[in-house]
Amino acid sequence: MTIGEARVVAARVEVSDADSMRSIADRLRDQLGSGAGVLGSILKGKVTFIAVVTDDLASSGVLKAGDIVRDVAKLAGGSGGGKPHMAQAGGRDPEKIDGALAATEKIVKVYLET
Repeated sequence: MTIGEARVVAARVEVSDADSMRSIADRLRDQLGSGAGVLGSILKGKVTFIAVVTDDLASSGVLKAGDIVRDVAKLAGGSGGGKPHMAQAGGRDPEKIDGALAATEKIVKVYLET
């Protein structure tokens, strides 16, 4: 999906640990050009989200990964935060992971339009 000039990607990934998720998220950020991505997975029975924002948007302050991941995680009963270019969050309700990921575009759009 694209919002203006920014690409937005949200996906559920099957990984064995958070380090693997961060590695995938780094590669995603490199491939986006300009945009944001959120990955979600269920690790040890809990939801883990990682958000990434490309440097052009993070350095300008337009988008911050910590804001995005916090808003996505709230939808799965969690919270989190981090740096402007990468952030991690957890959630307590694995059944809500897909709905939270589906809301990513709407969440990013709000930040891009303010």
